[in-house]
Amino acid sequence: MKLSSIRFWWWAILGLLLVCLPTLGTLTPNTVESDVAALVAFGPRVAGTPASEQARTYLIEEYRQAGYMTELGRFTYPKFEDLGSTLRVEDVTIEGRALESSAAGQLSAPLVFIPGVGRPDDFTTVDVTGAIAIVRRGEIPFLEKAKNAATAGAVGLVIVNTSPKPLFGMLGDEVNIPVFGLSGEQGEPLLQKASTESLRANLNVNVRRQTVTGYNIIAHLPDVKQPKILLGAHYDSVPKSPGANDNASGTAVVLELARRLANTPQSHQAWFVAFDGEEDGLRGSKAFVNTAEPQFLPKLQAMLNFDMVGVNDQLFVGGSESLTALAQKADPKISKIRDTGNSDHQPFSAAGVPVAFFYRGQDPNYHSPGDKVVDPKLLEATAQVAQSVVRYQLESASNP
Repeated sequence: MKLSSIRFWWWAILGLLLVCLPTLGTLTPNTVESDVAALVAFGPRVAGTPASEQARTYLIEEYRQAGYMTELGRFTYPKFEDLGSTLRVEDVTIEGRALESSAAGQLSAPLVFIPGVGRPDDFTTVDVTGAIAIVRRGEIPFLEKAKNAATAGAVGLVIVNTSPKPLFGMLGDEVNIPVFGLSGEQGEPLLQKASTESLRANLNVNVRRQTVTGYNIIAHLPDVKQPKILLGAHYDSVPKSPGANDNASGTAVVLELARRLANTPQSHQAWFVAFDGEEDGLRGSKAFVNTAEPQFLPKLQAMLNFDMVGVNDQLFVGGSESLTALAQKADPKISKIRDTGNSDHQPFSAAGVPVAFFYRGQDPNYHSPGDKVVDPKLLEATAQVAQSVVRYQLESASNP
């Protein structure tokens, strides 16, 4: 081959390498920060939606890159969905949310203020026959308010939150009238006006029921059939919220822990799970627990759950005394909280598994379109504490 030809091919190969350099750069391992950014970019990860599928594909690939195999735990459940419900009074349209299990309906009727909180006696002082009743939240369950309103003859019910925030509620059983929730900010002025004036309202409760298919992502080394520790977080979010803190933050922390533990003995004793359907009532974690092999849960020493750990400096831990003590050993600044069981550790706890729930408190952007940003330093700090808890727990189990 001539020297000129050699030079030509040498420069051609060099040029090709230079062109490929930006692509090669994308092979840099991801971090908790980039994981959150990737999940947020998919949009609201509502169970059963294309965004959820995109998130699932991303997480499976990241676990594979970290050296783990993945399984999908498929489950189905009925879901109640609000497609956009409104209340219109005096040419002003107010957006709210139907309470879960509410009947659908479009009504035009008088809006009648109910004194008290909606007990049977409260309806005896007013005539709600053929009317839409409006009442404050509190003291008795939503379902009881709705049944009392229907018994008194109301054709619809509006419940006003006692805080300025939107009302997200569940009736717990089906009722035959539309039940609509308003924030205190929107509803309190309307309550006051309805208590002194005759008003007419148009209530549109636009809801549907459907069957949703969810998928838990279960990552582990091929030889780990029975873990001693399970680390989990839910990857789904609510409609209209990209869910950076709730709960891409926890999902990213679990993935980061899987990466950190990949080449340690702890990886041979752990499973990592991204739960789906948490926002619809802990559906994924309940399905996991309900379908586990009989010996699986009794042999599980600990379940660590991470939910909303990317906002607020203070890290809280709730759950079993033994595990919360290990968390405080890892970081004495951690505060204990009373566990309300409102996240994916609850089904495990109910099945007798020791649990620890890591959480950083309420987020001002909770369940809103503004949930877009987390602090990577807080995620790193949470992962560091959790890694120590995993080590302490496995050491204590091997040296009783």
